[in-house]
This record gives sequence, structure tokens and C-alpha cells, in this order.
Amino acid sequence: MSILQVAIAVPLRQSFDYLLKDGVDPLSVSPGMRVLVSFGRNKVVGIIEKVNDTSQVALSRLKPVIRILDEKPLLNEQLMWLCRWASEYYHHPLGEVFSAALPARFRQDKPFQTPQSYTWQLTEEGRQAPALSKRAFRQAALMQQLQEAPQGMAESLLDEVLPHWKPSMRSLQDKGWVSQVVDEPADNTQLKPVQPNYDLNDAQKKAVDAVTSCLTGYSASLLHGVTGSGKTEVYLQIVSQVLERQGQVLMLVPEIGLTPQLLQRFSSRFDVSIAVFHSGLNDTERAKNWLLVQSGEARIIMGTRSAVFAVMPEPGLIIIDEEHDLSFKQQDGFRYSARDLAIVRARHEGIPVILGSATPSLESLMNAEQGRYQLLELPERAGSAAQPSMKLIDLKHQKLDEGLSQPLLNKIHEHVEQQGQVLLFLNRRGFAPTLLCHDCGWVSHCQRCDSHMTMHQASRRLRCHHCGSERNIDTFCPTCGSADLHAIGQGTERTESALERHFPNTRITRIDRDTTRRKGAMEKKLQDAESGRDQILLGTQLLAKGHHFPNVTLVAILDSDQGLFSADFRSAERMAQLILQVSGRAGRAERPGEVLIQTHHPEHELLQSALCQDYRALSSALLKEREMLHWPPYSYLALLRAEAPRQAAPMQFLSDAAVQASSLPASENVMLLGPVPAPMEKRAGRYRAQLLIQSEGRASLHALLSVWLPMIESMKSARQVRWSLDVDPQDMF
Repeated sequence: MSILQVAIAVPLRQSFDYLLKDGVDPLSVSPGMRVLVSFGRNKVVGIIEKVNDTSQVALSRLKPVIRILDEKPLLNEQLMWLCRWASEYYHHPLGEVFSAALPARFRQDKPFQTPQSYTWQLTEEGRQAPALSKRAFRQAALMQQLQEAPQGMAESLLDEVLPHWKPSMRSLQDKGWVSQVVDEPADNTQLKPVQPNYDLNDAQKKAVDAVTSCLTGYSASLLHGVTGSGKTEVYLQIVSQVLERQGQVLMLVPEIGLTPQLLQRFSSRFDVSIAVFHSGLNDTERAKNWLLVQSGEARIIMGTRSAVFAVMPEPGLIIIDEEHDLSFKQQDGFRYSARDLAIVRARHEGIPVILGSATPSLESLMNAEQGRYQLLELPERAGSAAQPSMKLIDLKHQKLDEGLSQPLLNKIHEHVEQQGQVLLFLNRRGFAPTLLCHDCGWVSHCQRCDSHMTMHQASRRLRCHHCGSERNIDTFCPTCGSADLHAIGQGTERTESALERHFPNTRITRIDRDTTRRKGAMEKKLQDAESGRDQILLGTQLLAKGHHFPNVTLVAILDSDQGLFSADFRSAERMAQLILQVSGRAGRAERPGEVLIQTHHPEHELLQSALCQDYRALSSALLKEREMLHWPPYSYLALLRAEAPRQAAPMQFLSDAAVQASSLPASENVMLLGPVPAPMEKRAGRYRAQLLIQSEGRASLHALLSVWLPMIESMKSARQVRWSLDVDPQDMF
């Protein structure tokens, strides 16, 4: 009798045994398939973990599976292994790990029919068509894209490069200028290059040769190249050789905003099927792309952190672009690091992995120093581009207009008059961080968080950026009734208003989460920025990551002080990375670039080091400081968090947990720090506290966690809180 061991997405650290339904051939069932089973009063989808012939539960108590959902496994052996490894390392229930690895459509008991896909191409009449009027700019953009792609463009690619293209395409089809062709399965037996490779400089050639010389086995390479040094071209030429060997390539990027730009470069270089994964896709699109990868039809997989679970039957290479980025760490639910899982996966599957960044994480740099990674450096910018000059603007005793100093305004005028683009960085969206009563001192406090509510002038709303609650802007002070209310501090919305006053005849665009909420808005704004149509670009971190703006000649960081003083031991590293990443957007073409940093603390050691643009020297100093203080990467951390509606409950739970840990022999090599209230104790109406577990040995830390967590789950106080464990936490907030 076949017993199916099924993993179900519930917060229980065990699998469940079910009987195979009568009449089903046991040989047709294997691990990695989905099954529909009854669990309590519900019917749920689970993953077959093992097929056994015995069970520790009496057969009379076992239920039969309701239905086998797949004809073949959705998860292959390699992905099953990766999920088990992740479950053990992050101490997370295996069923929830499997659930996180699958697209949402495959977590449901619904049949999935792969939608038919099409390619659009110009007809002969379309190639001879006259120029379109300026009012038909979307149709003109489509015609331009199709002219540059003689073989046609797939709908998935059009979705990425030209959002909302379908109505315009139908108009072109009615004119007889374009035609629609049903896609056939891609022929990947031969690599068909679309564009030739570019010439490489000596450092780029050395990096390409170092990786391609060991394509037949595992190797980890840290590609440390200054901004604008041509890391993407190095990726492309290595990918070309992997594709020639019939391997698949997985490329992880930290943000959705980077995907269209990279996708365009890869699709213009290679005539192969490319699958994309990110949160901007709907469930059907994700499931379709998953199946393209699983079948081997998609040879290049590009996406954000969840793409690390894509099933590749012919893995050949993994690339992690901007490997230092915090976005690779999942911050809720199953808290995994996509970067670290990608490295583990590459080692298990015997393929190379490349970690690329202009500002590598200290953990990766230490791994390179200790020989775990080979260090490949690109010290110069590609082509004729030079590193930008950097200067500090001392804000002390300066008169500011909505955060803009007069020296900065003069520089903006100078670069705009010379037809250069200007990028202004302010990592604070909204109009103002808070609203204050001038008469009594009342501030617009969020009732659900220990935080102020941000004022958004355009929508006339106060919003909390932590819990999402919002309300209308107060007309009168709710405490004293005064109408003398003032917006305090600067946000991107307020700075945009000031720029419009100073530069009324200049195109200004703001790029932050408020202006890019609608699907396709981010892509459209980036296209306008890259084309040079918008002369002044103002934005948050969405502008700082990996974008290529060839016309930008001036970059200004409006408020560098907010990152200089923080209780987080990683703040100096992240501030240095941010400054150099933002600065790297300047002077990426022939024209020289200039970077200005506004600060009230020009003497600060971090800012002085950043002026030298020597990240290796700065990171070496930070590593020495970490070693002296025994912080990662010289120790290993786990963070036990708890939250509850009552203030005392989280602290009581964590205190009980600390007592349990102290009684275990495994705690001898582990230090418990806390419990303490979280830096923001109240958030979304719940009180939060945390307990930090630190050890100088990774094995010692996990030995404690393995025996400690089952004890925590059985504690009475655990039922009074919502708690979670974060292994290798990146956010202490």
C-alpha cells in the first residue's frame, strides 16, 4: 500500500500521511507532484514529499488523497532539495517553503490552461508606411520597436517595454501594417545572435575568461565593477557561451524597475525565449512563464527574488545583479535570502554563480578575501566615460528653499542650460514628513504606529508609510482648534513644487512609489528619463539602482544626514552603498559628471571617505570595525520577533523563550541580547518586541535553534502573540 507524505502550507513543522486513492497506479505518483487533500474541514493543495509503504499512523486513521493534480512533478529533485535545505536553514515549515516556491495559480485546485501566445511583426505594407502624426505617439513607438525586431516581438516582451500597447496595436492591425503570428515552441538547438558582442577592455576580458573557463562546475565569482564599468556586457558575453552549451541562465535583479531595461538588452542580443518573474505580473502570466522555464523552452530567466525557485531542467549559470541589495531578503512570512539561496543552488547543481555590484556587501567581500569567491574587478568605466567629481555642500548657515541650497540651484541652472540632465535624490516621498500646529505643538501622529503621518499635498491626505492608514489633512488642530498648521520637513512632492517654481520651462519628472503605482507607469517614466525628454529627474531609491541614464551630468543627494546616525550596525555600509550607487548615475557617457552632496556634517568620516570613491578602502575599514565589535560577517545572528495587541504580551513571551534557551546545553556558545521593545514599538496597532540571538559559529546558532523552537511552540505565552524567527536578519527595525 502506497503512503503519500504530503507537505501542506500550514505553520506546522511536519508533513502528513495520506493513502493513495484506489485505482491509481503507484508508479504514476512521485515527489514534487501536487495533490488535493482534506485537512481539517478544508480541502487544500499539498506537495508530495515522499512515497512510502509504511506510516507511523494507523492505516485506519489515514485519509485518501482526493485527487492527483499533476501528470508529472512541478518541482524536480533539485528544487525539492533546495526547498528542504531552505526549510532546515531558516527553520521554517517545509509546506510553506514549497508554497512560496510555486506561483499562486499552482497553489489552487484549478485547472491551468497555458494561454496561446503570439508574436507581432510588420507587414510589407507596414514597412512602407508613412510617418505617423505626433498625436499617435504610442503607435509610432510600436512601429519603431517592430522595425528594430525584423523577426517580430513576443507579447511578453511588448508587455515589458511598452505597457498598454494592445489598443494601439489593434489600430495598426486595422490599417494592415502589422500581423499576428501564433508562437511555436522556441527552437533552442542553435543560438541565433541578434546583435554582435561589443569589444571589451582588458579587465572585462579577464572577467569573462575567468568565468567561462569553469562553466562545467561550480564556481562563485564576485564581479566588483565601478558604476558604468560595463558589468552587463560581461554578463552578456558569458551568457552567450552558456547558451551555446545549451544551458539555461537565471538572472536575479533586486527591483522590478530594472527588469525592462535588462530585458531589452538581453532580447536584442539573443534570439531565445526569455521568461520574466516579478510582482508586476498577474497570476496567469507567472504560471505561464513558470511552465516555459520548466519545459526548457525559456533559456533565460529574469526576475526578482522569487525567481530563485524557477525549475530549470538544464541549469547553466546564475547571475545576481546588485547582490548587495536589501530587496533580495524576504522580510515577512518565509524570510529567505534569494542571494544566499542562489549560491546554495549553484553549488548543489554544479554551475557557476556571479555576484555583481559596484558596492558589494561586506559578507561577499570577506568571502572573496578568504578565497570562497574569486574576485573579478572592473576598476574603470567602459569606453571614454570617466568617474564623476564629487563635492560636499555644507548646509550650515545656508538659506534653504524646500531643501534646495543656493549653490545647488546654481549648479542645476548651469547643467540645464548646457542641455545636461540633472538627477536629484531624496529618499523621502510625500510632501512633508509631518504636520505641526504652530500654537500648541501638536503633530500628525499615526494612531496605530509610533510614527508621524506624512502629508501628501496633491491628494490632500495624511498617510502612514508604515501601516498604510490615511485620513484627510486636518484643517484645524484637533488639540487646540488653531488653523495655524505647518508642513514640516521635505519630501519629493514638496521638492518637486519648489523645482517647478525655479525652473518653469524645464521638464521635471518625479519617480517614487506615489507616481509609479499604476501598471506601466515606472517603465514609461524610465523611458522618458533615458531618452533625455525630462531634464530634471527627482526621486527616491527607485532611481538609484542600476539604471543607465546617459544624459545625466549632475547628480545631487539632497539630504545625506538621515543615514549618518543610526542604531543599526549596518547603517554605515548601506549609506556608503547608497551614495556611490546614486553618484554612479552621473557622467556615464562622453560628457563628464558631477556629484553634489548636501549635508550639515561635511566633516563626517563616511562622507569624506565617499568623496574618494574608493569603496574597497571604505569596506576594509568597515570590516575591521565589524571584527572588533563581533558583528556579522564575524558572527551569526537570528532575530526572534513577537507582536500582540497588548503591550506586555510580546515581552513576556520573549522573556519565557530566553529562559528556555538559557536552560539548554546548546546555549553555551550563544549570546542572547534582550528582549527589548522594537525600535518602532507600536506598528499597525500591535506592540512589538524582539530577542537577538548571536553566535560566533553558524553551527552553534543552528544547534540551539533546532532544539529551542519546538520548546517555544509549546509555551503557553506563545499562544498570546504572533511570533516569527528571522535567520540572518537584514532589517533590525
